[in-house]
Amino acid sequence: MELRGIWKSFKNMVRAWSIVVLSGRFPNFRWISPEQVSDPAWLGKLGEQLAAQYLRKAGYKILYRNFKSKKGGEIDLVCRHRDTLVFVEVKTRTSDLFGRPIHAVDQEKRNRIRKGALAWIHELERQDVPLRFDVVEILVKEGRPEINLVPNAFQPDIRW
Repeated sequence: MELRGIWKSFKNMVRAWSIVVLSGRFPNFRWISPEQVSDPAWLGKLGEQLAAQYLRKAGYKILYRNFKSKKGGEIDLVCRHRDTLVFVEVKTRTSDLFGRPIHAVDQEKRNRIRKGALAWIHELERQDVPLRFDVVEILVKEGRPEINLVPNAFQPDIRW
């Protein structure tokens, strides 16, 4: 099977799984296998997909995914919520043994997100747009995701 077909099957599987789980109709439904959870790339993509769906339901408009600036900035999701530009970091974990997922958004990570936001705003050629930084925490326990949105997780602190 060619790569495009594999990717399409993967996206359809994730979409079907997330609809079933997020609908709450099957509370004992288990889809995520231990092998999948142990793959950080797979878990990260799943987390971003779930976060995007969650944010859409919360009234956010997804503008861009996985934005990377030339100067080293990176943002998981660029969104609009009402009249505010929102830069969202998604953290997906399988355990809270070492703290909540938001604790992984350290100063270095915040600086990369700010660099990305600065590059995005320069592309807009507007510095007067209201903005904020949110974090979506996803904790996958026993094969089921728990999603928590942390609005205004940290200050913009952007200097033009």
